[in-house]
Formats: sequence, C-alpha cells, structure tokens
Amino acid sequence: MDAEFTRATWRKAIRSQANGACVEVAALSGHRIAVRDSKDASGPALVVDAGQWRAFLARTRKPTEA
Repeated sequence: MDAEFTRATWRKAIRSQANGACVEVAALSGHRIAVRDSKDASGPALVVDAGQWRAFLARTRKPTEA
C-alpha cells in the first residue's frame, strides 16, 4: 500500500452503520480524495481529484442536504 495511504486520516460518515458496512475517505496530497471499504483497510482505494469528489457528492446528496 502507498505510504501516503498509511499516513492518511481516514474518516467514516457520521451516519455509517455500526456493523462496519461503510466506506472511508481521506484527503491526499495534490487535492486528491481516496475512498476505501472500511472492512478492508489494507485493500484497494479509489482515488479521485477534488472536483470529481465534489461532483459525486452533488449527485448523491438528498435534496435537503444540498
């Protein structure tokens, strides 16, 4: 695993389930965001730039959260 992933501060959503079935996100250098399965912290992560992350959030938020 990339050393930057190991040093990253990973966060779960406030509304994540207690059973651990959720994703975690971390801010990386270069305005990148990493997303991984919380059950597999040493597994692969999806890395996107900040603009892609904002677009994803805008499309997936409920209208009342916008």
